[in-house]
Amino acid sequence: MTLTIENVSKTYPDGTRALHDVSLEIPAGMFGLLGPNGAGKSTLMRTVATLQEPDTGSVQLGDINVLEEKHALRTRLGYLPQEIGVYDNVTAETLLNHFATLKGIESRSDRREVVDALLDRVNLAAARNQELGGYSGGMKRRFGIAVALIGNPGLIIVDEPTAGLDPAERVRFLNLLSEIGEDSVVILSTHIVADVRELCTQMAIIREGKIIFEGTPQAAVAALDGHVWRKTVTKETLPDHEAQYDVISTKLVAGRPVIRAVAEEQPGEGFEPADPDLEDVYFTRMKGNRLPETVSAA
Repeated sequence: MTLTIENVSKTYPDGTRALHDVSLEIPAGMFGLLGPNGAGKSTLMRTVATLQEPDTGSVQLGDINVLEEKHALRTRLGYLPQEIGVYDNVTAETLLNHFATLKGIESRSDRREVVDALLDRVNLAAARNQELGGYSGGMKRRFGIAVALIGNPGLIIVDEPTAGLDPAERVRFLNLLSEIGEDSVVILSTHIVADVRELCTQMAIIREGKIIFEGTPQAAVAALDGHVWRKTVTKETLPDHEAQYDVISTKLVAGRPVIRAVAEEQPGEGFEPADPDLEDVYFTRMKGNRLPETVSAA
């Protein structure tokens, strides 16, 4: 199954143009939609999920015309928003059973089978009778995935999947997402580069409502090979380096700034070649017209 988005645009009543002629071809598997807050990720995901209408364009999931067959899409959709609304004084088992009913699973025995399987899959079986108000943030995210998986959806949208999770819960949640991404189209909408690096076989970068890169993380990183340089500087000389070189990121290492710059050849004294990674791709693409010509054409 493939999700095809063609020429989708959206302008809000206040004049904000959230999407500019967005087109994407998203196959089954894990797909990362990467971009900063305000880039248009949520607008695009809400449009695909039929929660709002675009001004122009089309969305197709397999043989479903998403914008014209909303009910058909919703029967195939699993959606996990960034903020999960739950009833704090209701148990996971009770609420999941309720959502299964809403999803059209009418038989009590069928619902019990589905609920048992999902709670086991998201590692919440032992906490099935615990009220959701006592769940940690990571447990609530896993419960949200259980809700999203009801009915074996062909399309799953996960918005900012690891925001606010501690390291241990983040690992558990990423492992869970990697398992469910084998048979469905799973879109991770996020600003966290590491989530895309660790999970996704395909990705796109969105900036100011426009897709500025689409491809595989591996190809994106390979396109920067030989173009990334690093140098340790002082806090006093950092502004001069940022003005003189195409600096894409700065990190403090042992209290000293380490800059990474993009150039087709060694940009200056003291720069050492660096192995590119997906963060370099992200920051470089976000620079737009400051890309070296050979990189921007990759």
